[in-house]
Amino acid sequence: MSTFKEIISKLQENARPDQLDGMKRFGMSIDNRLGLSMPFLRKMAKEIGKDHELALKLWETGIAEARILAALVDDPKMLTEQQMEEWVKDLDSWDVCDQLCMNLLEKSPLAWKKIDDWAKRPEEFVKRTAFSLLACLAWHDKKTEDKKFIELFPLMIQASTDERNFVKKSVNWALRNIGKRNMQLNQAAIETSLTLKRLDSKSARWIGSNALRELESEAVKKRLKKS
Repeated sequence: MSTFKEIISKLQENARPDQLDGMKRFGMSIDNRLGLSMPFLRKMAKEIGKDHELALKLWETGIAEARILAALVDDPKMLTEQQMEEWVKDLDSWDVCDQLCMNLLEKSPLAWKKIDDWAKRPEEFVKRTAFSLLACLAWHDKKTEDKKFIELFPLMIQASTDERNFVKKSVNWALRNIGKRNMQLNQAAIETSLTLKRLDSKSARWIGSNALRELESEAVKKRLKKS
């Protein structure tokens, strides 16, 4: 199973339309979606291996699961800024956005530049991608210095007043992940959360309050003291 047609056939043959209502309840777009699970898609990706040209074709189908598979099988070394821009403009569901960030975009050397670019864009899912990507880098990128994350707090404060659900949740995710890296960043994220709580914005206050609950929790403090 390696040709484009065979892969699309397998996706369609295993479609689970009975799962779509549940996915919709979790805020996923069910337009052009088959209802397949992530374990199923990861297994397929492992069998396929890395294939940049195939990834481009899979993305073009517009099928949500094919796009997640594209992110899993694409080669980060082949990823261009033009492709990143084209793909991010196509996003219409938070799960495809987040899978694209964690499986492909975070591995690109252009990731940090695109966070800055996309955070200032008006489109909901382009803006979400900026902060989901930041959340993924805070989670997985162990080498980047604290300074680089701290420099992005003003961008997060600016975006925190965006009332759109998928934007505010990604800002919250990024803030919490940065604050769980180490003690210094935990303190910086707590201070930023307190700033958000003081803003005249329902969204900013929600982000700040929600992040504080985790960042000041005993579980996080205990883990950071051990690290």
